[in-house]
Amino acid sequence: MESIQNTGAVFKRELKSYFESPVAYVFLVGFLVLTGFLTFSVTRFYERQVADLQPFFFWHPWVYLLLVPAATMGLWAEERRTGTIELLLTMPVTLLQAIMGKFLAGWLFITIGLACTFPVVLTASYLGRPDMGVIFCGYVGSALMAGAYVSVGMLTSAMTRSQVIAFVVSLLLCLLLLLAGWPPVTSLFTQWAPSWLVEAIAAFSFTPHFESLQRGVIDARDLTYYLSVMVFMIAGTQIVLANRTAA
Repeated sequence: MESIQNTGAVFKRELKSYFESPVAYVFLVGFLVLTGFLTFSVTRFYERQVADLQPFFFWHPWVYLLLVPAATMGLWAEERRTGTIELLLTMPVTLLQAIMGKFLAGWLFITIGLACTFPVVLTASYLGRPDMGVIFCGYVGSALMAGAYVSVGMLTSAMTRSQVIAFVVSLLLCLLLLLAGWPPVTSLFTQWAPSWLVEAIAAFSFTPHFESLQRGVIDARDLTYYLSVMVFMIAGTQIVLANRTAA
């Protein structure tokens, strides 16, 4: 019970800090504008004359690629730059509790932005009869992928005092995890690599697991993948911070 309270205290502190700065509003507006523009203008949502949200979800990995590193780059980098990390860890909070509190706050913040896209669902419902089960699975997949992005951003933020470096490294790492399973990239590998190697590389990518959920299939393997990425990145963050604070 005490560990939950400590994690909750860090969670509230971090979530509050988001909305006390322009970052929250820039992210939310940027996310809504980008997803709306890409869905309705670039993908020509109306011209397709199909009442589904496939064009909407298609852009989520790419929008997250730009915005999530920006939203997470200060999670630990700013704490280390200002020296408040020492103050945080002198409180009756363990390192893991602090990490979990920050991670959950960052994940909820991105999820709030995702929830604000509900007018797109209303638009599709007005124009036709979309499969709400498929839309629900798409949102679940997008939320899980957002959590994976946040965990990567948190790890890179823990590695440096510079928010700019944290942003760039997070963007590159997320891009690598995204492109590893992207069909145009995997098709290049199939020209010289055996199929089992291509499938193994693609299995580490965000793309195929999100596409599976986007089709309306909730597979335990996809859920396990995203949860495993989060656990791995959280464990990596703990190791990095433990070594930095001990040094």
